Amino acid sequence: MIKLALFGAGGKMGVRLSRNLQNSDFEARHVEVSEAGRSRLKEEVGVDCVDVDVALDGADIVVLAVPDTVIGKVAHSINDKIRPGAMVVCLDAAAPFAGHLPERDDITYFVTHPCHPPIFNDETDIVAKRDYFGGFAAKQGVVNALMQGPEEDYALGEKVGRTIFAPVANSYRVTVEQMALLEPGLSETVCATLLSVMKEAMDEVVSRGVPADAARDFLLGHMNILSAVIFNEIDGAFSDACNKAIEFGKPTLMRDNWKRVFETEEIAASIERIT
Repeated sequence: MIKLALFGAGGKMGVRLSRNLQNSDFEARHVEVSEAGRSRLKEEVGVDCVDVDVALDGADIVVLAVPDTVIGKVAHSINDKIRPGAMVVCLDAAAPFAGHLPERDDITYFVTHPCHPPIFNDETDIVAKRDYFGGFAAKQGVVNALMQGPEEDYALGEKVGRTIFAPVANSYRVTVEQMALLEPGLSETVCATLLSVMKEAMDEVVSRGVPADAARDFLLGHMNILSAVIFNEIDGAFSDACNKAIEFGKPTLMRDNWKRVFETEEIAASIERIT
């Protein structure tokens, strides 16, 4: 079996990954520095942690399921214990993009990240329908980047991604730079920000007298149908009134140069703040 060392195994993401590594094709060895994390892993997954040296002894793959702010520190601390030819897997493009990984020409660097279950899906099971994060019951996509290493290593890295984020419906190959455009660019800087603004807008109409339940149902219902039209999930079109509201609303809400958040220097600055 392929030997896989999982660092941060007792964290929120690590526990999810540990659960999916059970009964997989990988011989997983779990590392967790905190006592609370080790206890959580034992209680929720039934897995014991091992020392760093034990985990890395002959490891083919090293997965860093640790926060972006410490990936560089962890990677450098174990660098001399990772064997030549091994693969180091990061779960986010931030630290690799920022150059926080050790310079090693003799190992493979791979990045894999979940898309999370989409709003529009074909899930019918109630548990899957409530699996908003993914990696448990609902199918999701995953994006992968072979940052460095032989081309034949891509298949192994993709297998890791498909395993730890299962069930996976679609797998997409991108570059590290493209993954950084997706996150933090598209998903956090744009999507999370605009959704936060929408929540503030809902709270504003509630403060002006609209019943809270009515405002929530009205907003979420309109998000559903408007998204279905905008993202071509259905064959539909907005009314003239809606199009006119968009025409006048966009310049009120958005700066003319808002797309500069996708410029390389802006992405780099965002990642610097994150890491």
